[in-house]
Amino acid sequence: MPPERSPEWVLARRRQVGNTVRRARQDADVTQEELALRAGIDRQTLNRIEQGHASPRLDSLILIADALGVPLARLVRD
Repeated sequence: MPPERSPEWVLARRRQVGNTVRRARQDADVTQEELALRAGIDRQTLNRIEQGHASPRLDSLILIADALGVPLARLVRD
């Protein structure tokens, strides 16, 4: 049996989180490659998070926030 698809509002929220991550990265004036290196995650994973194509793990968001020097809440707030 295939996995259930997330409701549209969840997908929209995931895209919003991705956009917030991208803006925070751009505000810090770093590339995806540089942020991925700082956070210890794969650049492709970061790209999928920013595009809203992947549900980021909490650990990844914590690492990203730390690498950017921003509170985790900034990345996930409405």
